[in-house]
Amino acid sequence: MCGIVGYVGPRDATPIILEGLRRLEYRGYDSAGIAVLQEGNIEIRRDAGKLDALETMVHTQPLNGHLGIGHTRWATHGKVNQTNAHPHIGMTGNVVVVHNGIVENFLDLKAELEDEGVEFKSETDTETIVHLLERHLSTGISLEEAARQAFAQLRGAQAIVAFNRQQPDELIACRIGNAGGVAIGIGEDEMFVASDIPAILMHTRRVVFLESRQIATISQDGYVLRDLNGQAAQADVHNLPWDPVSAEKGEFKHFMQKEIFEQPRALTDTLRGRADFAAGTVDLPQLNLTPELATSLSRIVTVACGTSYYSGLVGKTIIEHIARVPVDVQIGSEFRYADPLVDPSMAALAITQSGETVDTLAAMEEARSKGATLWSIVNQIGSQAMRIADGFISMLAGPEIGVASTKAFTTSIVCQYLLACKIAELRGSRSSEELRQFVSDLALLPDLAGSVLDRDQEYQELAHQFTHYENFLYLGRGPNYPIALEGALKLKEISYIHAEGYPAGEMKHGPIALIDEDMPVLAIAVQDHVYDKMLSQVEQAKARGGIVLALANEGDLTIANKADHVIYVPKAPPMLAPIINVLPLQLFAYHIAVRRGADVDQPRNLAKSVTVE
Repeated sequence: MCGIVGYVGPRDATPIILEGLRRLEYRGYDSAGIAVLQEGNIEIRRDAGKLDALETMVHTQPLNGHLGIGHTRWATHGKVNQTNAHPHIGMTGNVVVVHNGIVENFLDLKAELEDEGVEFKSETDTETIVHLLERHLSTGISLEEAARQAFAQLRGAQAIVAFNRQQPDELIACRIGNAGGVAIGIGEDEMFVASDIPAILMHTRRVVFLESRQIATISQDGYVLRDLNGQAAQADVHNLPWDPVSAEKGEFKHFMQKEIFEQPRALTDTLRGRADFAAGTVDLPQLNLTPELATSLSRIVTVACGTSYYSGLVGKTIIEHIARVPVDVQIGSEFRYADPLVDPSMAALAITQSGETVDTLAAMEEARSKGATLWSIVNQIGSQAMRIADGFISMLAGPEIGVASTKAFTTSIVCQYLLACKIAELRGSRSSEELRQFVSDLALLPDLAGSVLDRDQEYQELAHQFTHYENFLYLGRGPNYPIALEGALKLKEISYIHAEGYPAGEMKHGPIALIDEDMPVLAIAVQDHVYDKMLSQVEQAKARGGIVLALANEGDLTIANKADHVIYVPKAPPMLAPIINVLPLQLFAYHIAVRRGADVDQPRNLAKSVTVE
């Protein structure tokens, strides 16, 4: 969740680090700070609150130097205040540290250090790291060696960046476990380090990602990579395709708005080169799916969290329908503690935008330990979930900056649809003619999505009428039940309105007791195989005095005579309709949040990549 940026090179580090932190704001944070080596001394500026406060502090108390680190913190240990903000400096003033993750044994380490006379100034677990580094440096060893010895004492997942003023041309970066990424950016006679690539993308596209238990010594001329045992390590240099401009808002007011409108392009990119619409075939070379594996597959267990979990629920319907393979969908944080029934005949499919969500990574490890084939659907290139999987499908959505996921949701569903078609092709689950139809349907998606987004003014006007409500009930059936869940999640996470998604058939089993004129019902009532059932749910809600907002197909006059308000969408192929149906729900939530004055891109208490439990 926290953001890290570091720089070493000939330029002034301060503006580079502050700009990098600004580009990591989407991860969520409650304080920020920067440390720069200035005229031989470590100078720190830090404060609670947003980056504006830190930038004001730096303006009034300037920092200049060629080596520095910065951090945005999301509190796990200690209150949100200036003292607990990163970076943290040691008692000698020689070493400074920024850190993501949780030091699980920090109380034991703190007690041990206090017995040695160390005085702690903060409530954080991070401060133990800087004192451990100083303890080992006092024996006369190098920063790299001190770091290896200190970091070996830590329990839990960590991402750490540090420097020592007595080694004024080096940064140390380390990753242990799954506490988020550590990326090293390779420039011309300068080097960068960050917890996520948008922070450094404007400076370089050549990036190395640290694996767990790797440590890098970084100077302006390059880097040396070892493991925590001191053995030399190697890593691939990734040439990233993203344009820095794509991480800017451009004409849009918010990143979330921009990302919603990027979905036709993102869907096109996800399909390009993978779906042969004429032949009815799918090519997924990075999945490493062989005919033998496809035919021996007994079932798939999908593991994911939040929006990705709802994507998996949609994917379950798609995969079972097209490929005829059973799919179980599990919440990542529950899967790892449930002693799941997984064996080598199964595949575990992880869905994660960031590729760094700790609960999803832990679920992947659990599935691997039981012998399952490991697949991932990931947006973040080079992320942990991509690297540890036996095969992967990239969403190709491009950078998603807004905390509330939008284009990663729709593109991950497309990835599951492609997976379903590929499995069906290899297993012979469907005839060639059926497969050709399923694949050719995909060609309709970008235009259908574009036609929905063209009606944004209608959704904006509708949102104006519903801004003052504090409770919503979303109803759907079949593959649109997860869309009800996702629509409700979008509303609650960015507008702070209480909203619940339910399978429509369950309305009479409890939620109907809540329906009145103060709790609108949003019913997804498109013309599919359960259309008549949804009409019945609309009538039941109206009979209880409820206000009904229906999402329906264009030209449906029946629903217009029953509901109070209608959101119209074009009719889409049944297995692809959920992708089209979610788009107006994203915009509906967005416009309500804007009218209520909420922080759309950085909702309170939320973060983009959840890297601690």
